[in-house]
Order: sequence, then structure tokens, then C-alpha cells
Amino acid sequence: MLDAQQIQYHIGNRPIVNRASIQVLPGELTAILGPNGAGKSTLFRLLSGELSCKQGLITYNEQPLKGMKTRQLASLRAVMPQHSTLTFPFQAKEVVSLGLMYCRPNYPKMILKEVMSATQTWQLKDKLYGNLSGGEKQRVQLARVLAQIWEIKATPRYLLLDEPTSSMDIAQQHHIMQIIQHLKMRNIGILAILHDLNLAANYADKVLLLKQGKVLHQGAVRTVMTPENLQGLFDYPLSVQMDGPNNPIYISSLPSSATSSKNYTYKLA
Repeated sequence: MLDAQQIQYHIGNRPIVNRASIQVLPGELTAILGPNGAGKSTLFRLLSGELSCKQGLITYNEQPLKGMKTRQLASLRAVMPQHSTLTFPFQAKEVVSLGLMYCRPNYPKMILKEVMSATQTWQLKDKLYGNLSGGEKQRVQLARVLAQIWEIKATPRYLLLDEPTSSMDIAQQHHIMQIIQHLKMRNIGILAILHDLNLAANYADKVLLLKQGKVLHQGAVRTVMTPENLQGLFDYPLSVQMDGPNNPIYISSLPSSATSSKNYTYKLA
């Protein structure tokens, strides 16, 4: 289990993450939701080990994150940040192969093709990364982090994703979320920052609602993603339709007399 207890991070006297606790279990997708400036990316960077928390404890499979060697941490978790910059003229397949740098699996060429085929980037393998579209770059980066944890192992591992479906069209978004569902069956726990509430509602097992650095609610999707909780999170009225335990969840915004009479609605099956 990826476990964080009462972690804190401040800039000056301002708390960015304030006594946050979160658990990510192997075989589950946990989504972090919150408005802009809630501290989601900072929490993400703390959990990945990019930042060090001022207080609290983070462990991977009961091993403290602090003090882990680079290779040991790379064998336990893979991280896809929101933005990745690459200045060298690498081909797409060379970018993906960077994910094999530390894990050294037995069949690197097989894994390279499998992850690129899964992310629908195999046809882009010989193209220069810098010439790809935003959505194509995003899928190549996803293939890179998948390569790091693709080899089947008994030890639980973790995948941390910061807005993994940004720059993608609807079909690609669902395809990526289906890949994540497949990963859960490989004893992998996934933590993802998502902005699309409907993607989170229909694919995540658990959600964490973060506002001003504090965890407001966390738990099962159908327990946490209520109209009251979401309105408190975003300070805007939202409608949540749950017809049954096995049916899709529909979340839509409602007109607010304090802002506009126009109704902005979105839907996900």
C-alpha cells in the first residue's frame, strides 16, 4: 500500500498541503479531485518523492519513502507528471525506452512494443517526439511510465498520473482509462489527478476531495461524490445522477443565479 499520514508542506507560512492522509491500495484507482490551487499537484509531488514533506510520513509497502534509493523507488512506482519537457531529438520509441532504464526487465523489446501498442503509439515509434501533437506526446509519455512497471511481479507497485487524459479527445480519454483498469489486475495501485468529474466517477474506485490543501472527504465514489460534497468542493451547484450500483454516473453543472443563467452541462457514459 502507498500510505501517507498527516503530511504537510508549506511555502513560507502558507500551508499548501495541510495534514493530508491518503492510502492507495494495489488493484484500485484513487482519483484526486479539487479546484485550481487546491494543492493537488503539490500533494502528487510529495507522494512521488519529488518534494519532501515537512511533517508526516509516506511509505510504499511499509517502507519509508524518505531515504529510498533511486533504483529502489523506481522499481516500486512510476510517475507521469502533468508536463514533460524533452529538448533532445529523440524518436518516440527512444522516449518510451527511458522507462526501462531502472527496471531492466527480461524482455525489453517485447515490453516496448506491448506498451506502445496499448497506448496506440506503435505507429509513431520512428517519428521525432518534438513533431508529435499534444495528445500524441501525452500517450508516448504514458507508454514510457507503463514500460517501467509493465513486467508482471508479485510485489505491489504504483502508478502516479497527473492529468493523464489532458490534450486527448473523448475516445482516447476512455481508452487510457481502460488501460488503467487493466493495470489494476496486475497488482498495481493507481493514483490520478483528474479534472473531468465524470471520468473520475465512472472509472475510479475511490476519490479524494482536496481544497486549500485539506482533505475534505475521501472514500468510495458513490459515497463521496454527492451533490453536497461537490458543491462544497467547487463552490458551484452540481447535479449527480446515480440510477443504480452498476449504471453510469452522470454529473452536470446547474445554473447559478449568482453567476449566470446559462446552464453548462457535460455528460459521460
